[in-house]
Amino acid sequence: MGATGATGNAVLHSLLALGAPVRALTRTPHDPIPGVTGAPGPRPEVRYADAADAGSLRTAFEGATRLFLAMANGPAQVRLETRALDAAARSGIEHIVKISAPAAEPDSPVAVSRGHHAVEQHLRALGTSHTVLRPCAFMQNLLRPAPGIARGAIVGAMGDAPCNYVDCRDIGDVAAAALTRPGIGTGTYVLTGPEAVSHPELAARLSAVTGRRIRYVNLAPEEFREHLVHRAHMPGWLADHVTEIQQLAVARPEIPTDTVARILGRPPRTLDAFLQENRHRFRR
Repeated sequence: MGATGATGNAVLHSLLALGAPVRALTRTPHDPIPGVTGAPGPRPEVRYADAADAGSLRTAFEGATRLFLAMANGPAQVRLETRALDAAARSGIEHIVKISAPAAEPDSPVAVSRGHHAVEQHLRALGTSHTVLRPCAFMQNLLRPAPGIARGAIVGAMGDAPCNYVDCRDIGDVAAAALTRPGIGTGTYVLTGPEAVSHPELAARLSAVTGRRIRYVNLAPEEFREHLVHRAHMPGWLADHVTEIQQLAVARPEIPTDTVARILGRPPRTLDAFLQENRHRFRR
């Protein structure tokens, strides 16, 4: 569920690569699915599903035994995810893999993480077998401010605090393993890349990749939020979320885990490899 999103699409590709029978659920089933529609190789079954439409969930889950659940963060996330979980339990889904967030705690300083905690608690109360994945910052999210980076600057409010980045394709591979390998079983896993990198270091690496100077502009949290709203045109709740995440990294220095390597038997993808792969996106 969420087959066109960053993590859901990665999971879809990982499952197809494994040869697993997979159903892609989307609110726009007639639109192309990134990397799948028109591409050679196996295709998923595609069905309409909207967590706000209970009837669509019954149809979407019919005959399925396992569910990957990823929904976009937002004010309605808790209500929609718990509705999807309830529908999955009623449909006889045997195992659920849910994408959550770091610091998913009842008193987390990040509002979205508090919401994920509530959904995790609801999932546990259902009694359905499940795996919870808590990935850190997506490398793919660095592509969102790429136009500003191409103009020569990264803007943030993290100072020199390190940030864990993980490639969504590694999240996809771990989720696919949790869906297809019973040995992984239930549990909660924090997913990171192999290193934590500060924004000044990120700027230096982008400078090396692009061949031009990229600088890091550090703002106070309230200034950063205003920048996100008025310059990046983010809705207020999302600007709050991004600011809260960065302040969490300042308050709790991030340490890489070996979870990806332990589950997949290979090292996670590196930030340097991701930047090199997407270097054209960071150039004018």
